[in-house]
Amino acid sequence: MFAVMDKELCLGFYSTPPLWTNTQFGIQQFEFPQLQLGDFKPNSINESLRLGHQMEHVFEQLISYSKHWEIISRNVLVDKGKNRIGEIDFILENTEIKEVYHIELAYKFYIINPEISEPIHRLMGPNKRDMFFTKLDKLKGKQFPLFYAEALRSKLQDLKIQSDTVKQQACFKTQLFIPYGDTNVSIRPLNKNCIQGKWIRFEDFNSEAFKTFGYYIPFKREWVIAPTVNRKYNTHYETLLEINLCIIKENSPMLWLKKPDGEIEKLFVVWWS
Repeated sequence: MFAVMDKELCLGFYSTPPLWTNTQFGIQQFEFPQLQLGDFKPNSINESLRLGHQMEHVFEQLISYSKHWEIISRNVLVDKGKNRIGEIDFILENTEIKEVYHIELAYKFYIINPEISEPIHRLMGPNKRDMFFTKLDKLKGKQFPLFYAEALRSKLQDLKIQSDTVKQQACFKTQLFIPYGDTNVSIRPLNKNCIQGKWIRFEDFNSEAFKTFGYYIPFKREWVIAPTVNRKYNTHYETLLEINLCIIKENSPMLWLKKPDGEIEKLFVVWWS
């Protein structure tokens, strides 16, 4: 087993581009600070946490390492009576300009399905269970309005924050995957730098064209980082056996596909037709 070190995870997060720049869909993108991470030594991040929670720890450590940002609070619970109505990801201060920000964090892996006509609906998780448009709706309809909820007012007062002066932004980092063999996919107004690999249906992967390549199936934590030769790459036949087990569970695995010339690319093999 190859362990992804915490610093690799942080570097992978840091190098992942935002899904859009400036303002799109009525949401302003957080401009991540430029960091020199040569001497950066992260605290240990629990590998058993869900990947999204690991990314919260990564974000916290990188922001704390930056010169001009300070974390005022994170994971602020919002309760109404005995009911929990939500949670605020991060409240930050830019200490250089003395401004406070409410930041909602997302780190996503989306495939682009050009068979869907509406562009915003084309982005989905590889298992078809995580849709970009539903995440947008949640941000605009729940997460950002939650900051102004009466139930949060006393906590903001304790933090000496006036909600009407706070800027709301999303730190929405994403790896996008285009259909295998299709290089003419338009993703405007999204950031084309987010394209990190390709995807293919299982029945198309199970063909002669893929038998000459080597394959490694990364652990979920490794999805974040750039592929490396420092892994044991298996044959197409051996990989098919492993993928079959994933497909039965309706799980779409990521592969690192190594070509004879040494080039490695990321590839999702999806279970659905």
